[in-house]
Amino acid sequence: MTSYVVIIANMPAQLITRFKDITPDGAILEVVVWKVPAPVPPTEHGYKYSAVYVVNGVRVVGFDNERGKGDHCHLDGAEVPYAFTSVAQLIEDFIAAVAARREP
Repeated sequence: MTSYVVIIANMPAQLITRFKDITPDGAILEVVVWKVPAPVPPTEHGYKYSAVYVVNGVRVVGFDNERGKGDHCHLDGAEVPYAFTSVAQLIEDFIAAVAARREP
């Protein structure tokens, strides 16, 4: 995997993981996690992340920590708080949320 260093809000950041897949039915799964030198307010951890599951152009599941909003998730059109504990747990929670909404 290639690593990149970029500038987010004038801070150097380190790419932790980036994954994107388009399923045979056209749904999009994408996860991007950055390690940042200072928390993204109002969060207290050092990660900036986005995980999204899109079906037919509609976000069905999304986890992110937008500046000013903090950690939260989007589930079936509703935005709810999310308790971020680790990158591994974030990915597990995202996979579980997607699995719960995938058609059998």
